[in-house]
Amino acid sequence: LGAEVLLLPSDLDAEGLASRLEAFKSEGGIQGVYWLPALDAVGEVSELGAEEWKQAVTRNVKLLFRTAKDLYDSLSEPDSFRVAATRLGGRHGYDEAGAWAPIGGAVSGFTKALKRERPSALIKVVDFEPSRATAAPADRLIEETLRDPGSVEVGYFGAERWGVGLRDEPMEDSADRVELDSESVFVITGAAGSIVSAIVADLAASSKGVFYLLDLAPEPDPEDEDLQRFRTDPEALRLELFERMKAEGERATPAKVERQLAVLERARAALAALESVQAAGGQAQYHSVDLLDAEAVDRIVGEVRERHGRIDVLIHAAGLEISHALSDKSSEEFDLVLDVKSQGWFHLLKAASGMPLGATVVFSSIAGRFGNAGQTDYSAANDLLCKLTSNLRTTRPRTRGVAIDWTAWAGIGMASRGSIPQMMQLAGIGMLDPETAVPVVRQELEAGTRGEVVIAGALGVLLEDWDPEGGLDPETVRSRQRGPMIAGFGARHTARGFVIEGDLNPTEQPFLNDHRIDGTAVLPGVMGIEAFAEAASLLVPDRQVLAVEEVEFLSPFKFYRDEPRTLEIQTFLGLEDVEAVVASCRLVGRRQLAMQAEEQETVHFVGRVRLGGQLPAASGVEVPTVPEDGLEGAEIYRVYFHGPAYQVIDFAWQDGSAVIGRLSDNLPPNHLPDDRTVQMAPRLIELCFQTAGLWEIGRSGRLGLPWKVASITTHRSADAAQGRILAIVQPTSDGGFDARVVDESGSLLVDLAGYRTVASPAEVDPKALAKLRSVMG
Repeated sequence: LGAEVLLLPSDLDAEGLASRLEAFKSEGGIQGVYWLPALDAVGEVSELGAEEWKQAVTRNVKLLFRTAKDLYDSLSEPDSFRVAATRLGGRHGYDEAGAWAPIGGAVSGFTKALKRERPSALIKVVDFEPSRATAAPADRLIEETLRDPGSVEVGYFGAERWGVGLRDEPMEDSADRVELDSESVFVITGAAGSIVSAIVADLAASSKGVFYLLDLAPEPDPEDEDLQRFRTDPEALRLELFERMKAEGERATPAKVERQLAVLERARAALAALESVQAAGGQAQYHSVDLLDAEAVDRIVGEVRERHGRIDVLIHAAGLEISHALSDKSSEEFDLVLDVKSQGWFHLLKAASGMPLGATVVFSSIAGRFGNAGQTDYSAANDLLCKLTSNLRTTRPRTRGVAIDWTAWAGIGMASRGSIPQMMQLAGIGMLDPETAVPVVRQELEAGTRGEVVIAGALGVLLEDWDPEGGLDPETVRSRQRGPMIAGFGARHTARGFVIEGDLNPTEQPFLNDHRIDGTAVLPGVMGIEAFAEAASLLVPDRQVLAVEEVEFLSPFKFYRDEPRTLEIQTFLGLEDVEAVVASCRLVGRRQLAMQAEEQETVHFVGRVRLGGQLPAASGVEVPTVPEDGLEGAEIYRVYFHGPAYQVIDFAWQDGSAVIGRLSDNLPPNHLPDDRTVQMAPRLIELCFQTAGLWEIGRSGRLGLPWKVASITTHRSADAAQGRILAIVQPTSDGGFDARVVDESGSLLVDLAGYRTVASPAEVDPKALAKLRSVMG
């Protein structure tokens, strides 16, 4: 492309690197940097020696720090860029395979933090599969430099381009949950921190287990008079320390006193941890250890090995944070913050080699997940811990690894003091209530969590888009919007997924005008299903919709006074397994109510769209014979409220335990313009719903409204059918329905499972009910 390039040899040390950069800068400005060491595998982490690990960390991230610092000012220039490459696996380690070359996590965390400091520059980390090919990554890296400045984390897996997002998930028990009891062996670092001390107390109360508590701070002496004074009256002790310094002829300053108090605070936390274990009936040992001393760590873990032969829970909570902008951060400070977390964890895992290890928990932070200005070292260390945890899926598949991205705690810990709470409030970031946060580690262990979780309240600016378009190309999006539910809608990308938003008008669309309850147009549930499929296909055009699953109709989406209304489809793409991509979808509406300052937001429908290769071949279905007697369409729609476009049944009857509905062959258009293509054959699904409803009315006298559907697969459209179309609906023992839609040749068009309804409060016309029951009763 005509650029002048400086290639930095892989064997440079810090001084050599600085010299080469300085010489190159003297010849002209440097527009950008490609940082590529993390593309090279360093071997299995568990097989590296301590010196090899140090060299790998230096080459990958410590030299990155030196490079970024030396060229920091150039990031304020127009069109400047920093693009880092990793080989975590193409999906940043967020798949079942886990991170392939986890040391790239340090590069990823650093890059995200640098973006927070220089938001106007193009800064991103691009992840690749563990292939040895170089041409394809090179082309991808150049392409990423030339477009989409809003995406910071990008990955390539096969032909697909991936990002990293965030979604809320309930805590659910796993089949292989971690059992905590009096035999459980815990090894916990950072035990003299007030937050960790509180967590130890919670774990001890629950398990009454065996605790090895590790920290750099000396073992606390319960008889220490200053420590006891600090526990009972810290303010009085503060004044006493001032007077003591003066009496000893030392210049007394607030900073000196606070340093002494900080030492006592850690001693108090360590003592509280020990006492909490003892009070719970457990066993506790405290070890003062420098985690950077591999031999010292090995001795302590060796003691655990000799006594117990295993570690049930290894918690790495040690670390420190020193916030400075990159331009003001010294190499010594960067190394210290990075090494305590990363090198400490390496020494722990190395010492535990060959020993059964039930679960690990590493303390990361929202800085590791999202990056944070002034914390390039802290973010690099934390994201490295997350990727090393991800790597355990391959290297220690029996170990359940958990990485917790904490936000700051309120009222406890260093972040609760000074100006930090106010700064977080200004950024819209909530702090954690200790009562809620303390049991999180135990809850995640007991639930059997595996992977990385964010524990936070509001995340404020961390979820704001870097780019107004959210990385989407408007022209490409418009060209793919062919379905009636999202055509012409706007689209944007957010940290919580893709959002597609637009207006629907009940006076323009038959599927709204002919679907009214008590005169008010209501969005049909089947068109919500269609919207989910269209949104997912828009985002993953190279995959086919295999099924729409776990659909719930939570609240009707109504069009009051026949006015147009804006609906929003939120779609979050994720991996279900190696083959399938799953889009978790929500259909959201907002209304401005009288006497309320803010709009009311309602989630109306939720569901999942499964996308993959080709649908499995559908077997033929035996076609029932149409009897002479049954329910005519005119009789059915004396009960149902639907208008012409949704009067889908022209004849229905009962056949043993099943009920059959035949599709009307004279239906007006479902939508306008009627040449727009639907994905899910919504009126064939509606045929199933209404046919099931006839069976329910015949037995209960009540009209059932759609509530849930477990799974819907569309094999063929109505246009491809041969002859008339029938829905064969079978009631199930759990009160639901399964259904198949077939044509006269026996070809399967739609397969539906687990349909359930909720009773409508509306009364059914007695005369219409009598006729219906004579056929369906």
